[in-house]
Amino acid sequence: MLFRVPEVDTADERVLTELDQFRGELRHQVAEPRRWLGQLRRSLIAGAIRGSNTIEGYTVDVADAEAVAAGEEMPTAHDAHTRAAVTGYADALTYVLQAARFEVFGFHPMLLSALHFMMLRGDLDRSPGRYRLGSIWVSGAPDNPPVYTGPDAERVPELMDELCGWLQGGDLDAPVVVRAAMAHLNLVSIHPWRDGNGRMARCLHTLVLARHLILAPEFSSIEEWLGSSPHNTAMYYAALGEAQGGSFQPERDAHGWLRFCLRAHHLQAQLVQRRLDIAAEVWQAVADQAAAAGLGERTIAALYAATRPEGVRRTTYMRDEGLTRDQAIRDLQGLKAAGLIEEVGHGRTQRYLAAGPTAQAARSVRAALAAQPLRDPYGTA
Repeated sequence: MLFRVPEVDTADERVLTELDQFRGELRHQVAEPRRWLGQLRRSLIAGAIRGSNTIEGYTVDVADAEAVAAGEEMPTAHDAHTRAAVTGYADALTYVLQAARFEVFGFHPMLLSALHFMMLRGDLDRSPGRYRLGSIWVSGAPDNPPVYTGPDAERVPELMDELCGWLQGGDLDAPVVVRAAMAHLNLVSIHPWRDGNGRMARCLHTLVLARHLILAPEFSSIEEWLGSSPHNTAMYYAALGEAQGGSFQPERDAHGWLRFCLRAHHLQAQLVQRRLDIAAEVWQAVADQAAAAGLGERTIAALYAATRPEGVRRTTYMRDEGLTRDQAIRDLQGLKAAGLIEEVGHGRTQRYLAAGPTAQAARSVRAALAAQPLRDPYGTA
């Protein structure tokens, strides 16, 4: 038995309608050719990687996450466990993003175990991809009793079969965000592996969204929002705790959990719209500065990237714009000579960050647009 899809009320219906409107508007905007869109997609993917790992205690800053999303080395030194967790999650999420367009696809227990292996392959002692063989519980703190106890290990295979059967053909008339939320709750409640269950549940949430192809998953995932602040993460755990009741009790009403997820999706959609607005305005600001400095239009992409926390790397700039090594070096040196970017780091972590008027313009745009508060779709929470 799994948690059933709860009935939605009038307030939920209104939020679902608004989410559909958000998706329609965002789909229209991301369909238009914009040169900054690829970098925005990468920053959203980085946000999901960073958010989901932060919840588990693997903390990296925005620049590190963006480097991983770009396939580059993190500029900050981290211990081996953190590096493995972040890069493993990035690999699994990359698969999820590609799976959105697979012509042949099916939800199967081995698919989920393979994704789990990708995430935890850096620590084979945690049995990545293999179901747990014993009891499991989630501890809130060392000096407190467990906050959640999973079902007996003997039940895991049948519960995973049931979950994948539901993913393949259950409640297909329910809105995709509802199905994604329930997939998340059911997987984390089954807790089929020794470790990494939370990350896998969040990844599955995104995979369900991805397979519906309503909007690119990087624009609709809530992984970043869940881990973006201690407050959001605390609300996430509280919503899970309320739904689960301390042990595997799938007969419980999951309406509170569903409402939490709908609210998170709405708030993340508002943040994505804000990012789109910021990207458009920052791009225009740096384009004006490149023109004033007498630099070619091609350099705008590098200058825009330099305003991001990760900055711009020569190799990434070459790949994004299809340039030769000499072209990329010439562009970056021209921007540096104009005082618009500055060089930081050495060797494989060398990158360029916005400087002078470019940095100031980007800060001004972000501060102005970020000053507008988000709207709680359910009112005061």
